[in-house]
Amino acid sequence: MAKWHNGKVLANNHWNERLTSLRFEAPLQGFESGQFVRVGLEIDGEVVARPYSLVNTPDESALEIYFNIVDEGPLSPKLFELQAGDDILVAERPAGFLTISEIPTCNNLWMLATGTAIGPFLSILKGEAVWDKFEKITLCYSVRTREELAYRENIEEICNQHAEQFCFVPLITREAVEGALNQRIPASIENGDLEGRANVNISDDSHVMICGSTEMITEVSAILDSRGMRKHRRREPGHYTTEKYH
Repeated sequence: MAKWHNGKVLANNHWNERLTSLRFEAPLQGFESGQFVRVGLEIDGEVVARPYSLVNTPDESALEIYFNIVDEGPLSPKLFELQAGDDILVAERPAGFLTISEIPTCNNLWMLATGTAIGPFLSILKGEAVWDKFEKITLCYSVRTREELAYRENIEEICNQHAEQFCFVPLITREAVEGALNQRIPASIENGDLEGRANVNISDDSHVMICGSTEMITEVSAILDSRGMRKHRRREPGHYTTEKYH
């Protein structure tokens, strides 16, 4: 049976009518950047919970999740309406293997995210360990519209701090925006635009962390497989790691 800590909401930052960043306090044991935690509420006498990746680093006192409303979901609409001071339930321990400690040695790290899956990558990029492990880090963040491109100030700060080592490639699929690729991540890999923008190749000297929609992960995985790259497993080190957001 899951063990739950009582948490307290600190702030609920609505980016728009469907996207929000929820910050809260709760004890959490052994968290590593890139992991997720189950967050829930008691609804009609029972705990309803879902896994959410954490945007904060282990050194930050407040926990933060970034998510969108799922209309038919029993939990996300209620989380979306929480206010400072409200109670929330948080699982005792985090989980997940989308962490840099799981990645084999290589020179180039790629982070491919769609929508709210940017969260775990921001947690990793705000820390120090990732910058010591890789020569070049490329973050690719795909959304539908400019409005959905969240955490731009955080990303700009990372760009400024690591200008020689870091490359940020935004992809906005439903409108043309200056500086962004107007296409989906799989297409941008197949036609070479993504690697051209980053000025580095996705090769066997790279590791690709992929987090987001099932469709994107399936398509990118097939492209990488066609290049002779393979999915990473502890028993068989590989070139890419995936985590689905439904």
